[in-house]
Formats: sequence, structure tokens, C-alpha cells
Amino acid sequence: MTIIVAGASGLLGTALVRALRDGGEQVTRLVRRAPRQQDESFWDPRRGEVDAAVLEGADAVVNLAGAGVGDRRWSEPYKKEIVDSRVDSTRTLVQALVRLSRPPEVFVSASGVDYYGDTGDRLIDESAPKGRGFMADLCERWEGEAAGAVAAGIRTVQLRTGLVLSREGGALARMLPVFRLGLGAPLGSGRQYWSWISIDDWVGAAVHILKNREISGPTNMVSENPVTNAEFTRQLAKAMRRPMMPLPVPKFALHLGLGEFADEALLSSHRIVPKKLADNRYAFRHTHLDRALAAVL
Repeated sequence: MTIIVAGASGLLGTALVRALRDGGEQVTRLVRRAPRQQDESFWDPRRGEVDAAVLEGADAVVNLAGAGVGDRRWSEPYKKEIVDSRVDSTRTLVQALVRLSRPPEVFVSASGVDYYGDTGDRLIDESAPKGRGFMADLCERWEGEAAGAVAAGIRTVQLRTGLVLSREGGALARMLPVFRLGLGAPLGSGRQYWSWISIDDWVGAAVHILKNREISGPTNMVSENPVTNAEFTRQLAKAMRRPMMPLPVPKFALHLGLGEFADEALLSSHRIVPKKLADNRYAFRHTHLDRALAAVL
């Protein structure tokens, strides 16, 4: 396959590009600077610029571009950057794809389980409606831009990703120094569910989606066994052979330190299951958290 990847320098993009190339696929990375290698092509999503000749005839286009949700405190300007970086990149690609004489067979675009909002302890699959909150609204706009490819007859998949387990980046990598010091503790009540997926399974599922023509629309990129934050904390401390703090981190302290991000990303409950992946026979490598953490760490 010939595959174009936007957001190829991020945690997920780097891992996906590596796996695709290891599998013999031809990958071109879209970059926002002057290309330095033959496998790179310049684009500027803020200006709506992308080389249509690079997209022409590709088998698949994957969009993982977007400013890091947890990279900074959520000021109003940074919230705008989070939104614009996702909406602009998706719109730029879709507008280019629909004008091609030979559009790709599939367009895969990132999204998040935040689409569902706080789901409490209810098990949620892809049929659930949109929830409330900044991130839910963002995911709706993000996915709405991707849906423009559907009208052009392109199979379109929105990847609703949960907490990705990797040492190389993302939420888990930020937790590791704290847990190494023996300072790991549940957040708030600890009863909120965290839907997780190992980096290997995220990549495996993404490749499965690229090659499985039966999969389209929103698809939950999470394991089959979400756990509470308290259980996640216990399992991570055990995997790292470190003690836990005797008391949880109170909600007010999290909100004071991290603001709105704490409320939506850390204290919100997402008990999500990957029904579409299961229905389409994706075989998870890591179905239980303890084994996933052992593999990752």
C-alpha cells in the first residue's frame, strides 16, 4: 500500500509509520517544514496547503495531527490551538481528497473517547451519543470535518482513542517519574474509569482498519477491559515495584494545579469497549492491564 501520514512525528504516528514500513508499505510523511528526506512532503494546514500530487493515487491517508492535549495548562488561547490544529488539518486533507481524480480507498482520522463525555460506570460502545464538555465538542467538530470524505465515496474511519500505554510519550510516560518515586496515588475518588490500550494494540488495530474494508465510521481504540483509576494506579505501582501513597490526590488539588484539563481528562469516567474492532475480528495482544504494563515497561 501507498500511505500518506499526517502527524507522523507524534507518539502514535511514529509507531504507526515504523510498523507500516516494517510490513513493506510505502509511507510518505506530511511535514510542516522544508522536506529533508524523499519520504517527506510539505503541508501547511493553517493555510490549507497540501500537495495534491502526493495524495493522488495513494491507497490510504491517515491524519493524526493535533496539538498535545496534555502538553500545557488549558488557557483559552491554548484551547483554541488544540481545536484549530485538529479542525484545520482535517479540513485541509478532506478538501484536497475530494478534488482528486483518484482518491484513496480509505481516510483514517484521529479522535478520542472524550466524544462520549463522562460516562460514569456505564459500558459504552460506538452507538452511544455525544457527551458534554470541551473535549466532547472538539471531537464532534473533528469528526464532522472527517465525515466530508464520506460524501466523496471514501471509506472514512474516526479513531476514538483512549489512554495509550507507551514509555515513549503520552500520559503513561508522564506518570512514570512520579511512580518511580513512590508517589503514585489514585486521583480524586479513584472510581472513574480509564479506557486504555497498549501502543502495540493501537498500531495493530490501526493497520487492521487500513486493510479491513468492512470497518468505517467511529471506532473505539481501547482494550476490552477498562479499569478504574484506583485499579490502574495499583497495577502500575505493582508493575514498577513501588509503593503507593496512602491517600488519594484530592480533586481540588488537581483542579488547582491543572485546571479544566484535570476535570475532563483525569477525573472524567470513560468505560468504553471496542465493539467495532471485536465485531471485525481484531485479535488484541493485551487484554488485561497487568500484562499490558509488563509488556510496555
